[in-house]
Amino acid sequence: MIPPATGTIWAALPVPALLVGHKDGVELIADCNPASEQFLGVSRRSVQSRPMDDVVWIDAPIGNAIARCRTNRAPVFINDVHVSVGDRASTLCSVQLALLGDRRDLVLMLLTPRDIAGKLGKADGIRQSARSAIGMSQMLAHEIKNPLAGITGAAQLLSMGLTGDDRALTDLIVAETQRVVKLLDQVEQFGNQRPPERRAVNIHDVLERARRSAEIGFAAHMQIRDAYDPSLPPVWADPDQLQQVFLNLLKNAAQAQLMGGRISIRTFFEQSLRLRGASGQDVALPIHVEIIDDGPGLPREIADEIFDPFVSGRENGTGLGLALVSKIVGAHDGWITVDSKPGRTVFRISLPRVPREAEKEEKS
Repeated sequence: MIPPATGTIWAALPVPALLVGHKDGVELIADCNPASEQFLGVSRRSVQSRPMDDVVWIDAPIGNAIARCRTNRAPVFINDVHVSVGDRASTLCSVQLALLGDRRDLVLMLLTPRDIAGKLGKADGIRQSARSAIGMSQMLAHEIKNPLAGITGAAQLLSMGLTGDDRALTDLIVAETQRVVKLLDQVEQFGNQRPPERRAVNIHDVLERARRSAEIGFAAHMQIRDAYDPSLPPVWADPDQLQQVFLNLLKNAAQAQLMGGRISIRTFFEQSLRLRGASGQDVALPIHVEIIDDGPGLPREIADEIFDPFVSGRENGTGLGLALVSKIVGAHDGWITVDSKPGRTVFRISLPRVPREAEKEEKS
């Protein structure tokens, strides 16, 4: 018998909270707080010891996430998933998972609606505002780069007849304008990302290209190790865009430890993960890549927003690298998650294999 939760804090939680246990391979609801009763539209007693899938539907691989929470003994955050109960319209929520104290069998699940009233209009408005902001940023980036080029050229001409401190000032102008241009390039790149040109790709070839670039460049101070599964089938992806994803993740890990550390790259096959793709059909995501570092971990205050544009945990960070990663993975009908705690941060990317129709075309 799975024990229920008790206490004043549990009853006072303002967001829906479920206590999830595990028995005979099934995730069971051990308890729910009063906010959950209102959210689910059922009583606490009626859901206790019932399979979670019978009570609430979550459009995400929630079973895998709960299993990782138990195995790694670390919180898991999932942003922007649709949660529905019975025949009611779904609600856009963020899901947070954490172990309950020292017990490995009980997982606390918090469902935080983006719109507490349960309507998606506000979330759609937020998305539209984000798209408008990105569009405006693209336009500004294009317009600002032209005068910056003139400033850079003028400073370089001035520097030819200068020495000492005056020369140092013109060099500073050139360096700073070039830095701003690089930032504007990132903004334009984020907004102009083309649809992926997908084909059968050996994931390890792409990973090795990214690894070599990292080792001779931004990650030269890091140890990079691999644990590849050589039996993996090809993925259905755009190799150039995948390489960009892996380079961004490796750079993120390297920048978290400027004094050196370790990055591990792991690949494996797991058939159970399925998600709803852009076409509305379920897509199997059996091919997984993990990029793991032993750095300080993500700041708690941004951990559940790390894939949002302009959110960064680094000083002077643009907040576009991981947002671009998420955008590219989503365009591939893939899934990206992060588990982070001090000493271990794991970014996991799950991707589809080559469809049978495409395999037949290639063989013919």
